[in-house]
Amino acid sequence: MIQVAILGHGVVGSGVAEVLRQNHETITHKAGDSIEIKRILDLRSFPDLPYASLFTTSFDEILNDPDIRIVVETMGGLHPAYDYVKACLLAGKSVVTSNKELVAACGDELLAVAKENNLNFLFEASVGGGIPILRPLDQCLAANEVYEIAGILNGTTNFMLTRMVQDHMDFDTALALAQQFGYAERNPAADIEGHDACRKICILASLAFGKHVYPDQVHTEGITELTPEDVRYADALSCVIKLIGRVRQQGDKIHCLVAPMLIPKTSLLADVNDVFNGIMVRGNAIGDVVFYGRGAGKLPTASAVVADVIDEVKHLNARKYLFWDRGEPDYVLDPKTDAYAYLLRFRTADKQALLNRLHEALGDIAVVSCPGAPEEELAVRTPSVTEEELNRQLATLTDITVVRRLRIAEL
Repeated sequence: MIQVAILGHGVVGSGVAEVLRQNHETITHKAGDSIEIKRILDLRSFPDLPYASLFTTSFDEILNDPDIRIVVETMGGLHPAYDYVKACLLAGKSVVTSNKELVAACGDELLAVAKENNLNFLFEASVGGGIPILRPLDQCLAANEVYEIAGILNGTTNFMLTRMVQDHMDFDTALALAQQFGYAERNPAADIEGHDACRKICILASLAFGKHVYPDQVHTEGITELTPEDVRYADALSCVIKLIGRVRQQGDKIHCLVAPMLIPKTSLLADVNDVFNGIMVRGNAIGDVVFYGRGAGKLPTASAVVADVIDEVKHLNARKYLFWDRGEPDYVLDPKTDAYAYLLRFRTADKQALLNRLHEALGDIAVVSCPGAPEEELAVRTPSVTEEELNRQLATLTDITVVRRLRIAEL
């Protein structure tokens, strides 16, 4: 029998307890040993639960119990999660976590501690919730040279953008609906400002390319400035707007960013709607592969956590090779040096003069017509250009207002 502890009894932690108890027989068969919950750490008490006797408010009770071999961290946030996880690894306990903030910020250090102590630190649920992505990326696609990963990594923003596209909602109305359905928190900043997607693309980039990518290295934009007009212009280009986390290899460095992008309606990611996530992996042997499903939720996420627990039971005396090196300050390239096509919208009194100037500056641009656009507005699609060069050219324009610029990604 293998005894485990769960840190936190919120949405995910309670789901882990539920899955371990309800599917005990199946899990035992797959793990090759019985997995029993010995302690659950939470400041609250749950006297009405059938396993109420398992709760404790003392982390030391878990840390100092030699019978607890695996600890599941579902508390979220950096502190005290980081301190607890590191202490467990140093005490000889393998750890499973669903905490994307923890892995994105400290994954390299915690993986190193696990390696030094011949233990495992697994975190499948930290990126795709119930969508299997890290294990397939590390194992099933191991024969490939993966050179790009791009994905819709946040269900809340994808739900909101879907409503803006399909129901013609504005941003505030879509956010209110997401909060009403429980998809968005009362403080939705982590979702709508792109931080959640940033943490996830950091983890994917670190695993795919072997060096830790820290969130503060990744240029991150959210969806707060998007309007119904942006949606209509995207449609005029036969595109949809999605919040995309993207990483691409360039030599021994990478380009990595999170931003709203226009992607063609023919893209494999274009039909990923509502709260669903989609992650595209591009490899030199397999081509494009998309992992699709619900990126969050109590039982889907708990399912991924318990799968990691089963994996750790099978590897109690042997490490799984899941590892990446520490990051470097110049590993992530300046996003201004990356090239994209852009949708640019201007307000100007002389559209023809501006159009002539844009042709001179950027080359083969195309005018984008959108029904209902203001008479003084000009919209164009640029050829592929670095943001650095685009900024330089836009700085030379006078008597115009840049209403919006959005990247166009061929995904």
